[in-house]
Amino acid sequence: MKLTHEQRIELHGFNNLTKSLSFNMYDICYTKTREEREAYLKYIDEQYSAERLTKILKNVADIIGAHVLNIASQDFEPAGASVTLLVSEGPVKNAPKDIFEESPGPLMESVVMQLDKSHITVHTYPEYHPDEGISTFRADIDVSTCGEISPLKALHYLIRSFETDVMTIDYRVRGFTRDKDGNKLFIDHEISSIQNYIPDDVIEMFDMIDVNVYQENIFHTKCKLREFDLNNYLFGYTIDKLSPEERIEITERIKFEMDEIFYGKNII
Repeated sequence: MKLTHEQRIELHGFNNLTKSLSFNMYDICYTKTREEREAYLKYIDEQYSAERLTKILKNVADIIGAHVLNIASQDFEPAGASVTLLVSEGPVKNAPKDIFEESPGPLMESVVMQLDKSHITVHTYPEYHPDEGISTFRADIDVSTCGEISPLKALHYLIRSFETDVMTIDYRVRGFTRDKDGNKLFIDHEISSIQNYIPDDVIEMFDMIDVNVYQENIFHTKCKLREFDLNNYLFGYTIDKLSPEERIEITERIKFEMDEIFYGKNII
C-alpha cells in the first residue's frame, strides 16, 4: 500500500527543514574579434534579460507549488541581470500531492522571487578574456524553500531553460523538524545523489561527478557536455570559414576552458 505524505511522516507542528538547490550553468563561446565578442555579449544580454529570467523563475515557483509574494529585478550595465522572488508555501491543503515528492519535476512548455521564509534568485555573469577569444556566460540560480515544498521539482525545468556546456548543482537540507513523538528529523526524504533527480535523457548528455557528504546532507554534482560540435561554439560564422589548423587550435582552447570550469581549478 502506498502511503500518503501525511502517513509517511507525521510531524509535530510546522516542517522547519530548509532545502536549498543551487544550479550554476556555463555557456562558452569563441569569438575572433572584438566586434564578435561585443555582439555575443549583446546576444546573451537579450537572451537572459531580467524580463525573461523573471518568467523562468515564475515557472519555477509554479512547478514547486510556491506562491510569489514579491519580485525584484534589474538589468545591469554594461551586462548582466538579477532577479529575486520572495515566495511562500501557500495553502498546502489545496496543493497537488505530487508537489511534496522530491523528483525532477515537469518540463514547462512555455530574478529573485521571495516566498515566506523562502526565495528564488538568479544572477548572470558575462565574462571574457580580452586576448584569448573565449567568452563565458554564467548564470547562478538558487531555490531555497522552507516547509513541504521541494526545490528538486524545478531541476528538470532549469536544466532545459539554459543552454549549458558545464553545470554544477548543489543540494543541501539544513535545520531540523520534529515528528509527532518529538524526535528530531534532519531530513524528510531519501537521497543518495542529485543524479537520482535528473532525467535519464539529460544524464546521457553529460559526464558527471558526485561529491557528497551524506552525514551532513550535502550533495554536489558536476556535469560537462559529452558531445562536442565546434559549430556550436562559434559566434557569427561556421567551421568552414576556418583553416584545419585553426579548427584544431580553437577546439583545444574551448575544451581546455570547459575542463578547467568542470574541475574547478587551473590546469597546467
